[in-house]
Amino acid sequence: MTAPAPAVTLRPAVGRDTPQLRRRLAEIWDTKPGIYGWFATVDHKEIGKRYIVTAFVMLALGGIEAAIMRLQLAGPNRTLLTPDQYNQLFSTHGMTMIFLYAGPVLSGFSNYLFPLWLGARDMAFPRMNALSYWIYLAAALFLYAGPLMGAAPDDGWFNYPPYAERSFSPGLNQDIYALGMVFLGISTSVGAANFFVTVGRCRAPGMSINRLPIAVWGTLTASAANLIVIPSVSLAFFMLWLDRNFGTSFFMSSGGGHPLLWQHLFWLFGHPWVYAVVLPAMGLVSEGLPMFCRTPIVGYTLVALSTVATMLLGFGVWVHHMFATGLPDVGLAFFSGASILIAIPSAIAVFAWLATIWLGRPVLKTAFLFFAAMILLFVIGGVSGFMTASVPVDWQLTDTYFVVAHLHYVLIGINVFPVCGATYAWFPKMTGKLMDERLGRWNFWTMFVGFNVAFLPMHLTGLMGMPRRVYTYNADMGFTTLNLITSIGSYVFAAGVGMFFWNVSKSWRHGETAGADPWGGPTLEWSVPSPPPSYNFAVIPTVATRDPLWEDQLREGAFCSSLDEGMTLENGKEALGVSILDGEPRVILKMPEDTLAPFLLALATTFLFVGLLMQWWWFVTLAAFGVIGALLAWTWPRRRLLERADAPAGEGA
Repeated sequence: MTAPAPAVTLRPAVGRDTPQLRRRLAEIWDTKPGIYGWFATVDHKEIGKRYIVTAFVMLALGGIEAAIMRLQLAGPNRTLLTPDQYNQLFSTHGMTMIFLYAGPVLSGFSNYLFPLWLGARDMAFPRMNALSYWIYLAAALFLYAGPLMGAAPDDGWFNYPPYAERSFSPGLNQDIYALGMVFLGISTSVGAANFFVTVGRCRAPGMSINRLPIAVWGTLTASAANLIVIPSVSLAFFMLWLDRNFGTSFFMSSGGGHPLLWQHLFWLFGHPWVYAVVLPAMGLVSEGLPMFCRTPIVGYTLVALSTVATMLLGFGVWVHHMFATGLPDVGLAFFSGASILIAIPSAIAVFAWLATIWLGRPVLKTAFLFFAAMILLFVIGGVSGFMTASVPVDWQLTDTYFVVAHLHYVLIGINVFPVCGATYAWFPKMTGKLMDERLGRWNFWTMFVGFNVAFLPMHLTGLMGMPRRVYTYNADMGFTTLNLITSIGSYVFAAGVGMFFWNVSKSWRHGETAGADPWGGPTLEWSVPSPPPSYNFAVIPTVATRDPLWEDQLREGAFCSSLDEGMTLENGKEALGVSILDGEPRVILKMPEDTLAPFLLALATTFLFVGLLMQWWWFVTLAAFGVIGALLAWTWPRRRLLERADAPAGEGA
């Protein structure tokens, strides 16, 4: 038996968008109802929404953890938490916000919007897409098993040895964290590969790389980086697990290892990861801001190139997290220079956004307010980061609350605010409902004021010398008033986030009905109904410009995009494959049906990691057989494809 052909020769039927065609495509692409369909779906829109909802749950959990810490620090010498409880709480908070919220929520938006932006029927690998979500969910549950058992990570989200070694942390705390991060890395790697191939292969005809929506560049760049750096941190965590359980000494100086090796492996991942959780968010701003300014983004090419340049330079700055570790002066000078240089491509994006607002006609919707606020917060966070790029300044500020302030301006200001703006902007497309604008303005101003009241004073607290990661302080140290202001601001910010969640929930059930294009957007997702049908586009659109829905107003060229007439691809689940550079049609790709294989593979992998954690080797063996069985079910030839492979090339395509 030969393997089925993945594609057929390109001889597509061409037709117009008709009700009959839509009914035919719905029969082919709709997910089966009931429990089976819920677990078996490979629809990128369902997976995207699950990512977003799960990430928002993680955001809420991380916020609750932060609120407890701010109660502890609101005054001097408070005893709400013990030192060990505080260590576990701030470690879990960092793990949650950085790994379980910031990256996955952007994966959710990209999962939902990528095929719609690109004029495609689905992602390149729908089953891998489903697998990435199920493993993300399983890894989140695995990591949170520690806090539920009183064994949360207790060495910070960066997990430095030797404190993470068994002699200093003898319980399961660090074992759960180490294995959980390896587990989560599978999801991130699978998702990154899917995004990368989708951009290269699954686009509308005519969508050359210089016509990609600007948001695609952010996720594409982040995905390329993740494919390189995730192995680094996964290796580090696996080596730590071996140190803790099998007597190796990769990071223990007593056995010939070196704790500094961990920092190199971790920050080789950690700093590109910072850009991986902000560049896609910056892409959402670059896509959403022009929509509410009624003009294309200024300097498209420069913004796209600056996105790529930011990530490339990001691979050469990881040592600026290690300036206080005693490295040679030549190395410090190089990495300090690279850390300063990286401000240039970031500044290009800022000036492009400001020029877009200046030259456009801004519509002051809630989404626009969030996008515009992000620019200010980005500048503040960037300036504080630029300061720590200087070695002498970093020596004074490292491990103080100044760094905590910078981190939050980056990860909240350049992630949470754009995500909220993107939710207001694309919620109508996802649900067919508009969010409440009046409540949205209250939501925005409460978050904006609360955030700045909470985190601006932290810069001063750090300059006054308050160390980070301390669970209390004495009354005579001068930190009391600033910490109280920070705690009050954090609760105001939390109230704003609560308003956001309430608006999402209320609008999902009772929001005003939205049309296909409530904002007058320029890109392809606004050409289909809200919410989109399972097949996305009844006919595959052909694009001639970057902004196909604004061609009449912009008059950019002699050729016009075709949205109502094109390839129908109605002989089963089919998608179009195009050339990488020019977006020229090449092949018709056969897409998989709904299947339980991704869920079963994720379930078997979960059992495998549980067995490794508990060192139940018989359980590990059974789980390994389960993984092999799920992979066989995944790769087993599909009868429908075999029948199609026997047909003459291109027949019925």
